[in-house]
Amino acid sequence: MNKIDTIVETEKDSAGLRSTGPSRSTIPMWADTRSTADSGTVQHGWASRLRSYFILDPLIWAYTIVLGTISLVASIVDRNGRIQHQLARFWSWLVMKTILSPVTVTGNSSTLKPSQDGKARVFAVTHASALDIPILYVYLPFQFRIVFKSELLSYPFVGWHLRRSGQVCINQQNPSASIGAIKSSLKSLRKGMPLVIFPEGGRTRDGQIQPFLPGAFFLAIKAQAEIVPIALVGTFDLLPMNTYHVKCQPLEMRVGDAISTDGLTLADTDAVSAKVKAAIEELHSAPRVVPGTRP
Repeated sequence: MNKIDTIVETEKDSAGLRSTGPSRSTIPMWADTRSTADSGTVQHGWASRLRSYFILDPLIWAYTIVLGTISLVASIVDRNGRIQHQLARFWSWLVMKTILSPVTVTGNSSTLKPSQDGKARVFAVTHASALDIPILYVYLPFQFRIVFKSELLSYPFVGWHLRRSGQVCINQQNPSASIGAIKSSLKSLRKGMPLVIFPEGGRTRDGQIQPFLPGAFFLAIKAQAEIVPIALVGTFDLLPMNTYHVKCQPLEMRVGDAISTDGLTLADTDAVSAKVKAAIEELHSAPRVVPGTRP
């Protein structure tokens, strides 16, 4: 089980793959944003902070409470999690519309379509912000499950949804308590249910990609699933840890080529981890898409 005691984290939701090229006009003039002469980076002043604290954050919490409650009620009759997933996608769509941060999807978008041979897929995603989850629910156009840390169960509404919607809970302090969830997720993965993991184990505190946990790809190898690397770019600046200041700005979701695990065993875990990490780092370090251009 030492391969399992390290897996990943989460939150939530909403709908359809589409590439929306951000332009400068998508950044509201009243955001008190300005470009610095030397770096071209966007600065967010007091107006942006007040807007976040008194408009954006309350709206996001309102969406969470209302839709989280509906999701909890729906879980009584929703055996396969389909209704709850749609509610999560709607929640995420509302969040993304509220934070005024358009997302451009670049890279190999074909890996976001169903596999030709019905092969199971695990999506390995960078994790720099609590708002990574809404991006995934909006731009991954299929139902999926997320591997998350048991600590999130203590969050009202969010934790309730995670527990009741079939997501995969991993107790890093007591891995043996996660055996049931792991067996269940492995079974559903083999049946074709995509799985999202955050191989860093949690959100980065400095915006840099963190070392991958050694057990992050345990399920992918056991299920002989393809691993699709995804780098979310700009989300650390959007909302880093320990702040509620949402800094509206264009974002990117960069999708890499699928990495096969056919014929591999748990002895290959380190090699797989290194290969996926290299792919994600390459995606993450590529030049940003210029606003107003086609990716």
